[in-house]
Amino acid sequence: MDTLYITGAGVSAESGIPTFRGEDGFWTIGSKNYTPQEMATRAMYENNPAEFLSWYYHRFATYRNHGPNAVHYWLADKNLITQNIDGLDGKAGNKNYIAIHGRLDQMTLYHQQGENVSLLSTPWDDIDETQLVESLFSTFNIDTTSQRPKIDASFKPYVLLFDEYYTELYRITEAQQRMRSAERIIFIGTSFSVNITQMALDIAMKKKTPIEIVDPNAIMIPYGGVTYHRMTASEYIRKIDDES
Repeated sequence: MDTLYITGAGVSAESGIPTFRGEDGFWTIGSKNYTPQEMATRAMYENNPAEFLSWYYHRFATYRNHGPNAVHYWLADKNLITQNIDGLDGKAGNKNYIAIHGRLDQMTLYHQQGENVSLLSTPWDDIDETQLVESLFSTFNIDTTSQRPKIDASFKPYVLLFDEYYTELYRITEAQQRMRSAERIIFIGTSFSVNITQMALDIAMKKKTPIEIVDPNAIMIPYGGVTYHRMTASEYIRKIDDES
């Protein structure tokens, strides 16, 4: 059976990476608390790159050297779309997974959405934390006078932000093709709060594709073809391995 796995933050949490909306999500600037939908946006990057990049560095880049866990290794030979940007599936050996929301270790030219741009390695190890903003501005080529990123001159983390949309940079057409051709879709550790999971659900419902949800706090889906596994990702793979 051609099974498609779609994973979320619950998988990488077992590698010590906080879930995106957890209490340690670093959503505060000064005395103001921001929601993820306010902070993780293109608008924030355009208008306040110092705060955006500082947040991004603390929220994601500081975890860049964490390693894969047993679930990532179990998924290494699977048909996989991940919402995570940590790159742990690649570190575990999956050669053709789709990182539908981007990757922490990469950046792109800051461009108009939809344009074809190359992926570049982000030199996180060169960041000087004692002069964090200055070092980030240098890395992402942001003018220190205007303190604004410039289209086709500055760089941007390779991450899909809340006010951006899926483009071919994120392999969206290939992801949709995988969803349509799957005979079964298994969601692991996702809150179903982003567009890609809704897209997969819509396709599954139209095609009457069986789906499975692996999450200790799984939400109920209004679809008859659902099997729930109310357990963690690691508990699930142990269960599958014991049954095989």
